[in-house]
Amino acid sequence: MTALTLSTAAAPGLRADAIVIGVAKGTKGPVVAPGAEAVDTAYDGGLAGVLETLGASGAEGEVTKVPAPSGFKAPLVVAVGLGAQPEKDAEYGAEALRRAAGAAARALSGTKKAAFALPLTDAADAGVIAEGALLGAYSFDTYKENGKDARNGKAPLAEAVLLGGRPRDKAYKAAVERAVAVAEELNRARDLVNTPPNDLNPASFAAIAQGAAKDHGLKVQVLDEKALAKGGYGGILGVGSGSAAGPRLVKLSYTHSKAKKHLALVGKGITYDSGGISLKPAGHNETMKCDMSGAAAVFAAVVAAARLGLEVNVTGWLALAENMPSGSATRPGDVLRMYSGKTVEVLNTDAEGRLVLADALWAASQEKPDAIVDVATLTGAMVLALGNRTFGIMANDEAFRSAIHEAAEEVGEEAWPMPLPEHLRKGMDSPTADIANMGERMGGGLVAGLFLREFIGEGITWAHLDIAGPAFNEQGPFGYTPKGGTGSGVRTLVRLAELTAAGDLG
Repeated sequence: MTALTLSTAAAPGLRADAIVIGVAKGTKGPVVAPGAEAVDTAYDGGLAGVLETLGASGAEGEVTKVPAPSGFKAPLVVAVGLGAQPEKDAEYGAEALRRAAGAAARALSGTKKAAFALPLTDAADAGVIAEGALLGAYSFDTYKENGKDARNGKAPLAEAVLLGGRPRDKAYKAAVERAVAVAEELNRARDLVNTPPNDLNPASFAAIAQGAAKDHGLKVQVLDEKALAKGGYGGILGVGSGSAAGPRLVKLSYTHSKAKKHLALVGKGITYDSGGISLKPAGHNETMKCDMSGAAAVFAAVVAAARLGLEVNVTGWLALAENMPSGSATRPGDVLRMYSGKTVEVLNTDAEGRLVLADALWAASQEKPDAIVDVATLTGAMVLALGNRTFGIMANDEAFRSAIHEAAEEVGEEAWPMPLPEHLRKGMDSPTADIANMGERMGGGLVAGLFLREFIGEGITWAHLDIAGPAFNEQGPFGYTPKGGTGSGVRTLVRLAELTAAGDLG
């Protein structure tokens, strides 16, 4: 991963391969942002004009490269767009800085060392710029010859130096250390999502979790097929019954001696989703290795909480299965007895995520945590409703739903609160079982949320994040977001854990 340092050095005298500066979109053309004063001075105050001549406007994510001025030890200046120039006396937003740093880091793949001279006024700015650079430099190269960047055959940016940072200041150091921990774990989640399903199945995912638990002092429990059968986890077993790779339920626990609250996180971990007997058509199954993104997010968030030493107990539940068709697979019309004791009529085997989550949610409820949050690539309906970059939030408590929405916005994740309309519950009534796994087609994302609510213990605050849209980016990279697995939900979950530890959430 990209190395990160803080420096008080001036841009002209720093030995690096490139100097990254910010440029904003002003009313009369591009405007050089604070942090780049020394660079602009070396151009006799004409850097904005040079950039405009080259077609730069300051639009968000725009990258323009120019030769460094005489006297600079770095040969290249990289101007990255910050978007609209803030109003007078206003500062650049955290997400604008994060995205600019990410776009620059991605554009500098193949570079050994880059100095970032972006607007930096305090430790919080240092943290978001560091996070953006680390996330933007990400590359999944496990299956590439010689470990080269999948985008252009070049290695990721090796080192990022944050100019204007204060390496001896405790607040700056803490902000950067947090950024490193969160970014490294988020990138671990991306790696998991990008790993092909012939290498990542429930057992291998569980083994990775066990390894991380050993590294970070976490407690881990893995239930295999025999333990799941003995415990009566009919949902997880039913989904995994068609695959030669058996299902797993992983419990990953981080505890702190001073913790006063307990947060439970539950992740959907379908390591490959063919749809089962209700087989997905061609064009809808090629990226279904990403159907374990929720479990990856939960896993990453628990490890990040441990690395940050948060004063909160966090338990992660990874509901892992592979949904495949075979002679032993669950059929439409089958009835499963869930861990809670409820029975579910399976009308569509491609609505499997809610079945594995139901067992894990009930298991989490037995510990009576202060709150449960589940994360899942659950429904295509949510993608239709909110698009590819926004996840939906449903909850049994409006204040909790609002708190999660605010946390997501704070860390730069696009999210939107969604309702749980009671009239949609009737559509899941079954003449055979307690409930069906399908209901009305319209509002399918909300129906799924209502189904999950049936498996939350009485009196427990709960929220559901449907990350089906943003979990896997099939378009081109943007900002600090790569093509492929994105790590959606990780930063929101970590922020929730921080707020809970601080006593600011519930």
